[in-house]
Amino acid sequence: MARSVMLRCNKQIDALKRHGYKRGGPRLPNESLPFWKEGSKMMTIPAKPALRPANPNFSSGPCAKRPGWTLAGLSDAALGRSHRAKVGKSKLKDVIERSKRVLGIPDDHVLGIVPASDTGAMEMALWSLLGPRGVDMLVWESFGKGWLSDVASQLKLDDVREIAAEYGQLPDLGQVDFDRDVVFTWNGTTSGVRVPDGNWIDAARGGLTICDATSAAFGMELAWPKLDVVTWSWQKVMGGEAAHGMLVLSPRAVQRLESHTPSWPMPKIFRLTKGGKLIRAIFEGATINTPSMLAVEDALDGLKWAEDVGGGAALLARVGANMAAMTNWVEANPSFDFLAEAANTRSPTSICLKITAPWFVALDVDAQALAAKSVATLLDTEGVAFDIGAYRDAPPGLRIWGGATIETTDLEALFPWLDWALAHVGADTSKAA
Repeated sequence: MARSVMLRCNKQIDALKRHGYKRGGPRLPNESLPFWKEGSKMMTIPAKPALRPANPNFSSGPCAKRPGWTLAGLSDAALGRSHRAKVGKSKLKDVIERSKRVLGIPDDHVLGIVPASDTGAMEMALWSLLGPRGVDMLVWESFGKGWLSDVASQLKLDDVREIAAEYGQLPDLGQVDFDRDVVFTWNGTTSGVRVPDGNWIDAARGGLTICDATSAAFGMELAWPKLDVVTWSWQKVMGGEAAHGMLVLSPRAVQRLESHTPSWPMPKIFRLTKGGKLIRAIFEGATINTPSMLAVEDALDGLKWAEDVGGGAALLARVGANMAAMTNWVEANPSFDFLAEAANTRSPTSICLKITAPWFVALDVDAQALAAKSVATLLDTEGVAFDIGAYRDAPPGLRIWGGATIETTDLEALFPWLDWALAHVGADTSKAA
């Protein structure tokens, strides 16, 4: 075991001792010396699982590449060519058109490729569209809190309402006033909490609905007729390379752009209008800044795969199968639970888990964070799961990606490793005296 892991484990052992755990019991094959607490059962470590996930990439962003992906799929990239040349522009337009088909975006909505991933797309929308009405900001995880900071601290709008909930919960959607503009994440990537559907959105709304759908697009059914702005990045459900964002505008959003001039300076990369009219070229394959044609080719590779496996419905089915496997495992496992409290709000892509093992619950929050990080580090060291620690602002736990590029068999192979790693950390991962 690496020295860094051993140091973390030693700190965890100290934390266990502070909470009344003692060392003892016989060493069994493939086990460390177990810990126990007065009045509780002995904790032992199961044997190391024999089966490993074929693909250990369970990161929530950038996410796993599609099954079967190789560099050969990028051999047709327009490298060394201008994105303004016919070949470059045609590939950019192809990304737009295939995305609209796979997602089922209405014909009267426009879709463009913009700089700086989902963050760039969302900030472009916020800077360009907000101001004429009050704003309701829905906040229940880190990225929603970031959008609130943009609107309240950077744009300094006067009429901003925060409708918030703690990690694991969804805000009271009944508080939303749809005569105001509404900004929300469809899926809370850092909390594993999503809106269950679009039924709560008023079809006769007066304001705009601005939706960050970066870990929802291609993985959840979106209520397109009720969404005026939708953003996402290539690096999430489709497993593409980063740096580019996607921006969808409804006719209502276009009308706002063409009738509203923000009172603040607009950086060049945020400008969507010229002379009071939408710059249509952005939504037909032109871009505001220079895109990576290698990343564009990778996005096309993912979209072609999505079409080959059956389109948007097939992607949702793959995500659903992954979530069903995860749900069955969690429901049968007393040591883990979903961070999302209500079943209908649980994200099937960015699946956030809390650890409910008694020894873990007994620790203070700092010790919990250390223990959860030790579990993730151990799995990383074993090469069976990379990058599954909880987001830095989220409660201590694990975060496992279940998007469409993940194979259900890989998730099922991971489950015994989660049990093994948790028991290993809880008992004595350092194997030291």
